[in-house]
Amino acid sequence: MTALLAEVIATERLTLVPLRVEHAQEMAVVLSDPALHTFIGGAPATAEELRTRYARMVAGSPDPDVSWCNWVIGVREDQRDGAGERERGGERLAGTVQATVSLDPEDHRGHEDPGRHGDLIAEIAWVVGTSWQGRGIATEAARALVRWLDEQGVRTLIAHVHPDHRASAAVAAAVGLTPTDVWHDGEVRWRRRLGR
Repeated sequence: MTALLAEVIATERLTLVPLRVEHAQEMAVVLSDPALHTFIGGAPATAEELRTRYARMVAGSPDPDVSWCNWVIGVREDQRDGAGERERGGERLAGTVQATVSLDPEDHRGHEDPGRHGDLIAEIAWVVGTSWQGRGIATEAARALVRWLDEQGVRTLIAHVHPDHRASAAVAAAVGLTPTDVWHDGEVRWRRRLGR
């Protein structure tokens, strides 16, 4: 599998920017609410802890058949000029989206070698800081991510959502994922098949 590399993805209000270690300082603030970790687990990380984690993530997967694609969600601060025209302002970080892309281990269709797999599968996730929630940011970012993955040839999406996390389930449904009967680490697996 050829490694996928995260690229800048723009939507009407957002810019998904490939993760860099330098994002750790601002993201430590964005992710600092302990309540945010109720469903995603863990506790808020310090900027230094995030720098270490982001360095590992940016370095990429040690498995050449797996691509780690990670973005921070930038919310554009557009402003209006004196004539009412929009001017592009700066961006503030609001969260992250990610995709772990690999060859689908369950796809053997059309291959004479049963050890060779075909279609790409991506496990996706999103998190938006508490102060940014309720504005449709996670849904807009996840839709952009799904569109990008489809363009890269990914054919199956999965996400794991805590059964009590209604907001995250709403995001999953909004991007076309449906819940399955499969559970993983206390979360429900959601799935969507892409294709042209």
